[in-house]
Amino acid sequence: MRIGNLLQYTEHHRYYIFRDFSLSSLDYKMLSLIYQPMIGAFAIALYQQLYHGIAEGTSGYSAIEPQRKLFLGLGLDMNERGRKYLIEQASRLEAVGLLQTSRIGLPDQADVIYEYELSQPLTPGEFFRNQHLTLLLTDKIGKYAVISLRESFGAQEPDELSQKQLSKENISVPFYELFQLNTQSVDQELEQALTEVAPTRQAAPRAQLETAGIPYGEIILRFPRNSANRSYVERMRGNSEQLAQVNYVAYKYNLSVADICRLLDEDGIFASNGELIVDEIQLRANQLYRQDKKREGERQRTLARVQAAAVQPNETEEELVEFGVQEEYYMLVPSQLAGRCDVQQYNMLMRNEPHTRFLQRFFPGAVPDWIERSFERIDLNYKLPAPVINVLIHYVIGMNDAQRVTKTFVEAVVSNMLVKQVDTFEKAVLYVREQTEVEADKERRNARAAAGPGVRGASRNSPRGGTSRKPSIPIVQDEGAGDTAISPEKLEQMRRLARKLDGKG
Repeated sequence: MRIGNLLQYTEHHRYYIFRDFSLSSLDYKMLSLIYQPMIGAFAIALYQQLYHGIAEGTSGYSAIEPQRKLFLGLGLDMNERGRKYLIEQASRLEAVGLLQTSRIGLPDQADVIYEYELSQPLTPGEFFRNQHLTLLLTDKIGKYAVISLRESFGAQEPDELSQKQLSKENISVPFYELFQLNTQSVDQELEQALTEVAPTRQAAPRAQLETAGIPYGEIILRFPRNSANRSYVERMRGNSEQLAQVNYVAYKYNLSVADICRLLDEDGIFASNGELIVDEIQLRANQLYRQDKKREGERQRTLARVQAAAVQPNETEEELVEFGVQEEYYMLVPSQLAGRCDVQQYNMLMRNEPHTRFLQRFFPGAVPDWIERSFERIDLNYKLPAPVINVLIHYVIGMNDAQRVTKTFVEAVVSNMLVKQVDTFEKAVLYVREQTEVEADKERRNARAAAGPGVRGASRNSPRGGTSRKPSIPIVQDEGAGDTAISPEKLEQMRRLARKLDGKG
């Protein structure tokens, strides 16, 4: 609930409730064991009070009443602290999908009315298919408690059925085989009466996962009849969960019906029991998506070359608008172009020249093919402006660092520019300067780390760069064996001393 000012949400404001469902015993169990650990007991109490604002066994609207009733029913003080607490609890209900709050302004009144629209709790199957709600519950009560709760909400299949591979045939009778309706005559009075007594509104639909919307009929119509996976695909008719997973994969990777049929026809997509291997179909759909993306990029570049070749000469000679460069955004002239232009000329070229011509200035002959293709892809597929591409060329080629002229580095810089929304010449210059400072700091740290043992010891013992508190212990130096010879008299004296110490003297 987004309330900018607490004076806009007080006990004096009026409210009403809308719901079009009735809670079952399973819903109450879900509220108690699933939702309450996530959002707290007080939020569930607020939900219960709003639910019972409409008589049990009916649905629709409640009467319009002042919010004082909510405060008193929940035992809250009617002050600023009570309002904040009520707003917080309502926000918790809204976050997990149990409540939608609206503010309605009446044309003939200056005040507003609050509408509380309740939603039915999710069923256990729907809840545990919802990833973010399951993760929230796991954070609150732990992994093993979640597993135990999921088992407690479902009755297990009999062992006699679960241990065997059974063939299932749907023998249900459809509606029109059993009942015949008289569609020739239409009762206008009945239609009008049903319209008049119908509720004025329906409950807001639940947020569903995005889907490609491919029905089962479209898939089975295009699927090969002699395929080994035909029987598995036919089972999807009665398995809405598998069909939903296939549709989500198609939506995620922008696949057509033909692409989905091609994937379902491949080996390894289905397990031996006919279950769809979701991870495998996602992996192959991702590979297909990347191949299509690569072909689309090549098609765009080829089309751009053809269009450029078809341009008339008088169209290429049109006078282009030249933009100036402020002195604060000047970049230094690279060594490759030193003596050929000054700083002002170089920056004007970088600001106004097409990237193809600007790139050629850094090479005495032809531009290497992989470099030309890389910048062509940046121009046509990534849609970077020409001045930004020229600044990129200056950064990766003109700054004399051989390690930078790699495809990996160019792609990394372009990706960083796109994420940071570098779309003008000035932003690109500031980005290059920022990256240069970061690299300079990194080199200084590496230089300090690669210094002598004394420097390393000082930096380790005193992080702030001061002198070490440990005393400097001299190291014994090996001065060689030249001065270590012992005379015979000295040797005899040492022997006598040794015998004396041994008691033999």
